[in-house]
Parts: sequence; structure tokens; C-alpha cells
Amino acid sequence: MCGICGELRFDNAAPDMAALARMSDQLARRGPDDAGTYQHGPLAFGHRRLSIIDLSKAAHQPMVDTALALALVFNGTIYNYRELRAELLTMGYTFFSEGDSEVILKAYHAWGDQCVKRFIGMFAFAIWDQRSGQLFLARDRFGIKPLYLNQTGKRLRFASSLPALLAGGGVDTTLDAVALHHHFTLHTVVPAPRTVLQGVRKLPPASTLRLEPDGTSTQQVYWTLDATRLEKALPEAEWLAATREQLALSVKRRLLAADVPVGVLLSGGLDSSLLVGLLAEQVPDLRTFSIGFEGVGAGSEKADEFEYSDQIAQHFHTQHHQFSIPNQEVMQRLPEAVAQMTEPMVSHDVIAFYLLAERVSKEVNVVMSGQGADEVFGGYFWYPKMEAAQGSPLERFSQHYFDRDHAEYLQMIAPAFQVGDVTSKLIAGELSKPHADTFLDQVWRLDATTLIVDDPVKRVDNMPMAWGLEVRVPFLDHELVELAARMPPELKLKEGGKFPLKAISRGLIPDAVIDRPKGYFPVPALKYVRGPFLELMRGILMSDACIKRGLYQRDYVNKLLADPEAPEHFTRIQGSKLWHLALLEWWLQVHVDNL
Repeated sequence: MCGICGELRFDNAAPDMAALARMSDQLARRGPDDAGTYQHGPLAFGHRRLSIIDLSKAAHQPMVDTALALALVFNGTIYNYRELRAELLTMGYTFFSEGDSEVILKAYHAWGDQCVKRFIGMFAFAIWDQRSGQLFLARDRFGIKPLYLNQTGKRLRFASSLPALLAGGGVDTTLDAVALHHHFTLHTVVPAPRTVLQGVRKLPPASTLRLEPDGTSTQQVYWTLDATRLEKALPEAEWLAATREQLALSVKRRLLAADVPVGVLLSGGLDSSLLVGLLAEQVPDLRTFSIGFEGVGAGSEKADEFEYSDQIAQHFHTQHHQFSIPNQEVMQRLPEAVAQMTEPMVSHDVIAFYLLAERVSKEVNVVMSGQGADEVFGGYFWYPKMEAAQGSPLERFSQHYFDRDHAEYLQMIAPAFQVGDVTSKLIAGELSKPHADTFLDQVWRLDATTLIVDDPVKRVDNMPMAWGLEVRVPFLDHELVELAARMPPELKLKEGGKFPLKAISRGLIPDAVIDRPKGYFPVPALKYVRGPFLELMRGILMSDACIKRGLYQRDYVNKLLADPEAPEHFTRIQGSKLWHLALLEWWLQVHVDNL
């Protein structure tokens, strides 16, 4: 829901409204229904609205509460806004709108910085206090909604996307060598606060930032994930009952917090199928959407899961929409997807989400999706491998997750961008934080609070919002994640992983979907490094811009190009190393070189 931006001056100058307009224009696709600006002294806000809750003009943003002398720009949804509104009414507050935006303003006035602890939802917002001249920024617990920052000695700017900040101008686009190491080691994940550009930072998830009129700031973490066992061990049946209850509540919250129809992105896997099962009785004529891709060559690998998504659609009598994408369209539309990437992302799911969201947005404005279930409930194949591995927590994690070791990274990256093994240091530090009982508890906490934020969660916001489509992720309800984090690892890994979800699905969805092998269906046009895809990457990596940038060692590039489908030229999880190199260079050419 929406795109936000703003500028706060520290030098007594007026905000640059032309820069704000450029940032807002860049965010237009995130919010096609309305636009607004606000200026007060050194502060200016911009907003692009996707209307989901309270479709009336009363919910227009930027929202100004003259009685409280507060102004707001907000992106996201507060799922428990009705309960909070009722509580605030008993405290004497009055409301001029019916949505969640005004609840944030009143909650901030009532409870100050601690208001975020009361919010159940996905959010990034900024509140301006006209009286104190303070700016308050906040981001949800899992970073589902983005918040990018650019600060100089004279001003702070923020926006819902990195390209929006670039459109504002005055951003240091020097490459961040530490971020590059993370990017090429962790499947293009660059944990907050860094991005690949020195001049752009991200407010970390579960964090707030308060800025004073002179630019001094206070940043706080308001939530952490406890991954320790309960004092009294629960029997399996109680864990399963609690999972079913909490997931049903999470789905209900995300359904009721909308004044428009809500659909489901139905992959054909367990997670999205379970969501359909929980929604079907509550939503007559539930709309579901599936995507598949054309194979490559004779006897090609299957590139859709229609066999299973069709079963779910038929079982629950949904209004089902099935989209099959030819490889030619994938290649033709890939430049659009790169142009919409807020940060470079190599996962094939990025183009899948982009093309699916375009089609879905013509039918509904809100959908639910199954992202997060594998990370929260132990569904990926590498978790048992990590558990069985020997060595330190870092060694057990890295050998089954890192895309390349540090030695190979130094062979790949040019000397000017080389740093020490900063990613190993980062991951070792995250794994060793207190309040996680076992190694796998450490891993799942790291996934849920750090890695998931800048891989699946980021693309699930970024690509659909390019079409004005809001995606809600019930498996990342923080109360559900807290429950799962305290489960014994053996319960999650039972029967091949995600046992609690499989167990609560019995009798609700067909067994064939529950017992099927986990799907990793590809986008064949991007999985196989040949034909037009290979020529595209070759053109990027041999371009004058790439050579002039001097980011990669040419011997390494030439080795990949000489034998692009060699097994050693693929990462453990995310495919071609050649695509990793080409995608970052392409993103820089599109977003940075054209400034």
C-alpha cells in the first residue's frame, strides 16, 4: 500500500520541493490512486496512494492532524487497527477517518515511540511533530515494507525505493565494498543498514529513528526474536493446535483489514494451498492466481505446478486464473523488471513476480502469498544438511549457504573493491547472539530477521508494488513467528521439514499436495545459461561500461563465459554465477549510470 518520501533540512533552508516531486514521480507505480505533498518549515512529505482501507478522501495522505500538530506518511497496513482505534476512543481521541493511517497518528500521540510495539502489520512510516520539530521513522518487524535513507550534513531524505532517492539527486553512488561482499556471498542479500551504494542506507527492520532539528538522531530496536525453549515442554498435539490457531488468526487479520477483495497467489505448493484452505470458507468466490513458464528444449524440465494448483482450485471451487508465460516474453520483459528493481536481485522469482503481478493487478489490488513459511518452519533442503555438518556454526552454515567462499570472491572482484571476509564476520556475529538454544534455532532466527528481509520479502514487495499490487504474507505474522521460533527443531524437520504445517493441513487440503516433493520450479529462460540469455549476459559483461567500471577481474569473467554451464559455475541455491555478475552490472547501468 503506497509509496512515501520526504526531506528534512538541518540547515534552516526550505525543503527542495522539486527533488521531492522527482522522488514522488518515481514512486507513482506503487500508488496509482492518489498523490499528495505536505510542507511545514524544514520538512516536506510526498505520498502515492494505493487505496486499500478507507477508500474515501478522508484517508488522503500526507495526513495532517491539526489538533495534535502531527503529520504522517505511511506505507503498509496495520492489521489490528480496529482494536487500537477502539482503545484510543476510550482514551478520549476522536477520528475523522475510518482507516489505519489515522490510528498511527493517534497511537503515536498516546504512546510515543512505544506505539510500534502495539502494531501488528507491515509498515514504514514517518511522523512529523510540528511543535518539537522532530521526525520519527519506523519500520515493521520483518522489514516487509522498505525504507531507504540518504543523509548529508544538511538534510535527510527517505523513500520507499532506492531509485526514488536517486531521482532526488545528490546521492553518493560510490560502490560500498562491504555491501558488495555481502551481495555476492548471500544470494544478493545486503543486510540493513547497507546497500551497494555508499550514499543509500536502509532503516533496519524492527527499528525506529528519531531525528532532532539539528540532525542528531536516536535509533532504537523495538523487537527481537526469542528462539529459546519454553520452560515446560509442550506435547506435539499442543504445538500443532497452537500453530493452527495462530495461522488462522494471521490469515483472518490480513483478510479483514481491507475494503477491497483479497486473492491468493497459488503456487501449487503446501504453503499457498494451506492459505486457500483457510480462506475458502470465509471468502465466497475466492480468486486464485498461478503462473508457469515454457520449458527449454526437448524433454525439458517442467516449469509449472499447475498439476497441483489446479487440484486446489477445483477442490475449493475458487475463481482460478492460470497464466503460462512463453520464454520470449520472459526475455522481452526482463529489462522492465531490472528497471523496477529497488536493489539488484538475481532470483528467478523476481521476473516471475513481476509478470504475475501485472496480470493479477487487473483483477485485485490485494493478495496473500506463502512467503516465509520455509524459513519459519524449516522447509528448505539445506537445513538438515546444516544440522548434520561438522564444525563451528559459521562453518556449518556457510558450506551449505554461501554462494562462493572468500578466496573465490577475491579472484572475482577487482583489487580496488577487495575487503576482508566481512560476510563471515557478520554471519558469525548474528548466529552467536543470545536467546537461541540450538544451532538450527540460530539459523532460523537469522533467516527470519535478516536474510529473508532482503531476498524473498524484498522482491514480494518490490515487484508487485510496481503494478500497484499489495502482497500480504501471513506466515510472517510476528506472533506466529515467535511461536515457531520456540518449537523444538526436530518437530519442524520431522517428515522432511515443515511438519507442523503438513500436520494441520491434513483433512483440509488434498494429501497429494501435502505429500508432494517440495517444488523449486524454475524460469527456464533464466535457469539455462544458453541462447538469448547467454548472449544478453555476454553483452553486458563485455560492454564498455562494465570494462570501464572495473568491478570484476576479467580473467574470472572470461572463465565463466568460456564454459557458462560448468557445474562449478553455479551456486548452491541461486543458479548461475554469470547471472550474478551480469545482473549487478546491468542494474548499475540502468539506475546509476543514467543519472
